[in-house]
Amino acid sequence: MKVVVVGAGYSGTLAANRLAKKLPEAQITVVNPRSDFVERVRLHQQLAGTGRAATPLTEMLREGIQSRLASVHKIGDGIVTLETGNSLEFDNLFLAVGSTTRPLAGTIAIGTWEGAEQARAALGRLPAGSTVTVIGAGLTGIETASEIAGARADLRVRLVGQSLAPTFGEGAQRRVRAGLERLNVSVQLDTVEEVRPDEAGPGASTVRLGSGEEFSSDLTLWAVLGAVPELAARSGLRVDASGRAVVDEHLRSVTDSRVFAIGDCAAIPGSRQACQTAGPQGAYAADTLAALVKGSKLKPYSQGYTGTALSIGRKDAVIQLTHQDDSPTRFFLTNRLAVLGKELGARTAKHCARTANIAWRSGPK
Repeated sequence: MKVVVVGAGYSGTLAANRLAKKLPEAQITVVNPRSDFVERVRLHQQLAGTGRAATPLTEMLREGIQSRLASVHKIGDGIVTLETGNSLEFDNLFLAVGSTTRPLAGTIAIGTWEGAEQARAALGRLPAGSTVTVIGAGLTGIETASEIAGARADLRVRLVGQSLAPTFGEGAQRRVRAGLERLNVSVQLDTVEEVRPDEAGPGASTVRLGSGEEFSSDLTLWAVLGAVPELAARSGLRVDASGRAVVDEHLRSVTDSRVFAIGDCAAIPGSRQACQTAGPQGAYAADTLAALVKGSKLKPYSQGYTGTALSIGRKDAVIQLTHQDDSPTRFFLTNRLAVLGKELGARTAKHCARTANIAWRSGPK
C-alpha cells in the first residue's frame, strides 16, 4: 500500500510515524517543501534569536519512511503532482499542509518559517531606538512582541489589534496586558486600515489605524494567522468558506475518501488551529487507516481541550484553562508555573510527533 503524507508539521509527521508503527508494510512518503520539521510554537523565538524552531526531518521520521523535498501542485485521482512536474501514486493520502498568512504589503508575515527568517534578518539590522510594530494581538502577535521586547530592550515595540488575547477570559487578559507592560510593549486596540511600504527596507512602513492615527514603523510584522494553502481547493476537494478541506466524522475528505485532511487545513467542527489539535488528528487518522486495512470498526473523531499556553518573553507566561469545548474557565496559571507548563507543552508536542505516542481528551458530548 502506498501512502503519501503532504506536509511535515505536527499532524503530518505524527501521522507518518504512527502509521509506520501500525502498518510496517506500508510504503510511506512524506512530501515537504523544506528538509526540516518546524515547531510553529517556537517561531517567535527563532525570530528574536532566543531559540531554535527547526529540526532535520531525518531526526523526526522513523526508519523506512521516505521523504521528498518538494511542493505539491495538485492532488488528483490517486496521483500527487509536484511543482516540478513529477508525480507520485497513492492508495491513501494525508493532507497536512497546515496554515499560512496573507499579509498586507509593507509587512513581513511571521506565521511561516520563511517569514520568521526574513523578520529575524531585518530585526538584526535595526539600530537602537527603532520602532517595531506587530499587527495582530492574538497569541502569535503577543508572543512575538514580548519576545522581541525581552531580547531587544533597546527597541520600541508596539502591538496593534482589535482585541488582546480574545480567546482568554477577562482575568487572564488583564494578566497578559500587565506582562506586556512590564516589558514596555505598547498595546493599541484598534483596526489597521492601511500599511504603506517605505523605501527604508523590508518591513519598513507607515501604518494608519482605524482611529485615523498614523505612525512610522521601522519594521512591521504581520501576526494575523488563519489562512490556509489553496491546495485542497485547487485539487477539487470540497472546502469551506475559509478554504479548509471538508471531512466526514473519520477525517476523510467528503470528495475523496482516500484522502484524510488533518491539522490546520481541515474543516473539523469545534477544532482550532494549534499543535494541541494537530497531534491528535494525525494520530487518529493513522489509526483509522490502519483499522480500515484490518477491517476493524471505526470510531468517530472526538477531541476536547484543556487550556491555552501563552509565553510573554522568556520569564513570564499565562495558561488559560478551558472547558472541553475550548471556552475559557475563570482559572488561569501565571509566573514560573506557567513558564514551565508552556515549555513542557512545546517539548511534548515535538516528542509526540517524533515518537507517535500521544493521548488526548475526548470532546464534549
